[in-house]
Amino acid sequence: MIEKTMTIEQILRTDAGLADILLSSGMHCLGCVMASGENLEQACAVHGIDADKLTKQLNDYLANK
Repeated sequence: MIEKTMTIEQILRTDAGLADILLSSGMHCLGCVMASGENLEQACAVHGIDADKLTKQLNDYLANK
């Protein structure tokens, strides 16, 4: 299960397929140094993305896999 407190790096280690969802949401910094330094909620705030909505999309992907 993906949580907003997880780093982008942790999320990608959970399932590489989640990268497509992150990229399509507007989060194009998957390989940047901050991917291991800030959590999903922080990254969403920087990029103007709804963290709750994105977390739900990520978990829906995992649940339907």
